[in-house]
Amino acid sequence: MSTSNASSTAPMESHPCAAQAVRMDRMYRLQRHFYDLTRKFYLLGRDDLLTKMNVQAGQTVLEVGCGTGRNLAILARRHPDVRFWGLDASTEMLKTAAATMERKKISERVVLRQALAEELDPEGLFGLARPFDTIFFSYSLSMIPTWEQAVEKAISSLAPQGHLHIVDFCDQMGLPAPLRWMIKRWLALFGVHHKPELVAALERMAGEGKCELQVKYLYGRYAFRADVSLSNARP
Repeated sequence: MSTSNASSTAPMESHPCAAQAVRMDRMYRLQRHFYDLTRKFYLLGRDDLLTKMNVQAGQTVLEVGCGTGRNLAILARRHPDVRFWGLDASTEMLKTAAATMERKKISERVVLRQALAEELDPEGLFGLARPFDTIFFSYSLSMIPTWEQAVEKAISSLAPQGHLHIVDFCDQMGLPAPLRWMIKRWLALFGVHHKPELVAALERMAGEGKCELQVKYLYGRYAFRADVSLSNARP
């Protein structure tokens, strides 16, 4: 198996945020082998996001928290004239992602790198001379303690007409209380926590004219999708 498009550097203990990357590796060292089989039952709304994402030929698309590369592989098959990039904190997950790209013969169009979300740098990490056209987070922000910095980095790494898409867990307030309690307890076992401040922060940005925002709540607020556009932002 070739992993030439994935970072070969393991998280360094001297890194100020190394603990987060180490936790991800420990959590997914075994889970990566069956992750996609189990998550399809409760990572709801991500396939709808991939279908409705407006991706044009020649554009550049990045997934932050790409995990096993499942989403990138789907997009790469659908859009053969688009280049894709994936960023993840876990070197273990990136091993599976690299193998997936090799198996599907799309590794030349999908570049993978190991880093934390708040370390996103199109030029420094990926050697790109210009920002990304589209960046998306699929059920990853709820696992990122420093989600504010992750979102800020993503927006600053977008082209002036760029788009940011987020699908993630919500507060489940439309579901029965016992089910809601069970879901939250289950997710907490994996370090997953709904971030109610996230949508509020995006709404403030939209109110300040920094972006256009559409938020859709899914399946009794089990999840939400946020679509951020910089195309009509005020200078």
